[in-house]
Order: sequence, then C-alpha cells, then structure tokens
Amino acid sequence: MEKTLVNIAYLISASLFIFGLKNLSHPKTAVRGNLLGATGMLIAVVVTLLDKRIVDFSLIIAGLIVGALIGTVLALKVQMTAMPQLVAIFNGLGGGASTLVAGSALFGSATESLPYDFMTATVASALIGSVTLFGSIVAFGKLQGLIKERPVRYSGEQLVKASVAGITLVLGYFLITTPEMKFLFWAIVFLSSVLGILLTIAIGGADMPVVIALLNSYSGLAASATGFVLGNNALIISGSLVGASGIILTNLMCKAMNRSLTNVLFGGFGEVAKTEDDIYEGKVKATSPEEVALLLEGARRVVIVPGYGMAVAQAQFPVRDLFNLLESRGTEVEFGIHPVAGRMPGHMNVLLAEVDIPYEKMKELEEINPTFEQTDVVIVIGANDVVNPLSQTDPKSPIAGMPVLEVWKAKTVIVIKRSLSPGFAGIPNPLFAMDNTMMLFADAKKAVQEIVNALKES
Repeated sequence: MEKTLVNIAYLISASLFIFGLKNLSHPKTAVRGNLLGATGMLIAVVVTLLDKRIVDFSLIIAGLIVGALIGTVLALKVQMTAMPQLVAIFNGLGGGASTLVAGSALFGSATESLPYDFMTATVASALIGSVTLFGSIVAFGKLQGLIKERPVRYSGEQLVKASVAGITLVLGYFLITTPEMKFLFWAIVFLSSVLGILLTIAIGGADMPVVIALLNSYSGLAASATGFVLGNNALIISGSLVGASGIILTNLMCKAMNRSLTNVLFGGFGEVAKTEDDIYEGKVKATSPEEVALLLEGARRVVIVPGYGMAVAQAQFPVRDLFNLLESRGTEVEFGIHPVAGRMPGHMNVLLAEVDIPYEKMKELEEINPTFEQTDVVIVIGANDVVNPLSQTDPKSPIAGMPVLEVWKAKTVIVIKRSLSPGFAGIPNPLFAMDNTMMLFADAKKAVQEIVNALKES
C-alpha cells in the first residue's frame, strides 16, 4: 500500500478521533461521537494491516475472536455500578499492551545499534505502560473492595517512591545509551510496576475518580510512545489525544474538589477518619415513605441529588418513575449533579440518561446551588461527601474548600441512606442532624419505589 495513501487514511482517522471527542463532550451527541471514534479506529486498523502486508492472519483472527467474546461477556454482565472498575482495567490493559508491543519491537530488532529516538520511546513506553497497568490493577482492587479504600501510608513513603522512580530513570538512561543491554528493559518494567502500585495504593477511595482520569491519560501517553517505536502516525496521534484529554479531565476533576493534583497524589485524602458522635446524638429525625409522599404532594419545586448509593441500589429506575409522576402533577423537578458524585466522571449523568431523564433537567453544581433557597424539597439519594457542609464550616476537615451541593438551604431535605455511615472521606455529615433534614433509612431502590406507591395512593 502506498505510503501516501496510508498517511491520508491515518489523517482521516485522526480527524474522526477529534470530531468524536468533540461530540463526546455532550450527552446528546455522545453516541455519534462514539461511532465516529470507532470508525476512525476501524480505518486505522485496516490500513495498518494492509500496509504491513501481513502474510499469516491466523493469530490476528484468533485474537479478534477471543477479544470479541470477552468484550461481549463484559458488556452483558458488568453492572453500571462496576463501570469505574471496568474503565480502570481498560486503562491498565492499554498500558500493558503498549509495554509489550514496545518490548517486542526492541527484542525483535536484528541490530544492536538502535537510534536514540527509538530507544527513548521504548523506555518511555515501558515505564508509563507498566505504571498504568499495575496502578490500574490497584485502582480496580480499591473500587471493587478487594483492597482497603483508605490510603496505605508508611514512614518515608515519598523517599521510597522517589528512589524507585530514580533507579528506573537511571536504568532507562543506560538502556538508551547502550541498546545491547536489552535485559534492562525487563528491569525497567519491574520497577515501573512497583512504582505504579506504590503511587496508587497511597491514594484513598474518595480520589478514585481523579485517579481513573489520570490513568486514562497515562494509557494514552504510553500508546503515543509506542507509536514512535513503531513509526505509526495513527497511534501517535490517537495516543496523544487520549493523553491530552485525560489530563484536561483530571484537571477539571481536581478543580471540582478544590484540590491540586499533587495533593491528590500525595495528600492521602481520607486518611484520617473523624468520629464525632455528638453531631448525631439525639438530633437525627427518621421519616417514612408515606411522610415523604405528603411533603411531595404540596411541593412546587423538588431537586433530586443522586449519589453512589443510588448506583449501588440501581434506584435510577424508580427515580425516573418518581420524576415522571411529580412532573405530571405540575411539580418542577430537577437533578443536582456533583462532578465527583459516584466513582467516575459523569457517573450520575450516565445512570440518569440510561432511564431517559432529559439532559436539560440535570443541573451542574454552579447552576443548581443558587436555586436551593427556592426549593421546597430536596431528596438526597445515597450521596454523602458531596452534600457535606463541613467543606464550608470546618477549615481542618479533609474536604475543606471542596465545592458541594448546598442542599441544606432548601426548606426540607430528605436523605435516603441505609445508615449514618460516613462517605469516602470518612467523616460525619452534619446535614443528617440539621433541623430541616429527615432521614429515610432504607435501600434506595425500595425507598423510592415506596414513595412512588404512596404518592399514587394519595
């Protein structure tokens, strides 16, 4: 295949990637964006296979079949609540693949004299890819509950991480300058893997949305480095796009939490769990679905604030029924969405879109906060830290300064939650004991459905 035609095809693919990313920025065009990106990748894959004039396609076909089977099973079996874990694994597999491809190119080279640019890209791919793979495995473990969510801290941890990173870079320098020492590649992979574990295990569960975005960026950078190893323009461009978009998303997530990236990586958010029994003692008021239904009957404006508890209980379906019922009765209903609610960026938006909640009803924090004072009832479903007033009242709190949904300004707040247990930050929430707050202790799905039933009977 002519090189000019290959580059033109890669340019078309890159353009589709860019337009795809643009469309992914809005739920209404997200499906189209996904299709554009997939089409671009299909073109790039087909052209690459034809360009290299592969003689034996048996292994490629076998890989396609196995991959398609695994992907189909995952698509059918993985619940929406497990999407963050799945994304983490996808990021890790991307990084691992980049490492293995770069290693294959290195050890498959017949000559011992390799150019500096090739060796530099190989080292970068091995380092970033291995950090991504094992960092993603740890992130998966934390999200899945296989590893404790709280940060694992120890004396001299920053020195240990800096030492591992320093030794890895030194070995990378030796491999670049002396390509015949190919065995150093595996030493770099091993140390980078250890570094990925050390970096991620020190981060608390509350910061996992940021970590997932950052690991996504790492996987893109690893792919881009592998593109330089192979001399593949499509891989360089697509990897760069993923890396850049991941960094932008990471920055946006950090701003949403009012924290810097260095604070996320090294601050140990959620490390200290405060217990203040006097916040709740004798002040918490329990309620029932019937009582909530009575409040909703007379409400002119209702705001629903979803959290991870809604995702776990799969309560988005009765929430949709509640939304439709209230709207049919003339009640204004909106959804207050916090950027880091759930365990991945846009988690709540995806759950609500799944049940056909109109996107215009999903209001971001900056838009919904000024309206709470004019709201009759706020229903908080499984959210905790994102509605915690300590972010504004306690400068020593782990979430101090973090923008939150100011639901306590509404006339009445209904919190649907199984218990008074803390959120990812490990701190109590004074909202639960406020005068205008009532707690509905129950499974979110069951509780919302009972509210819907009580409304229909009234």
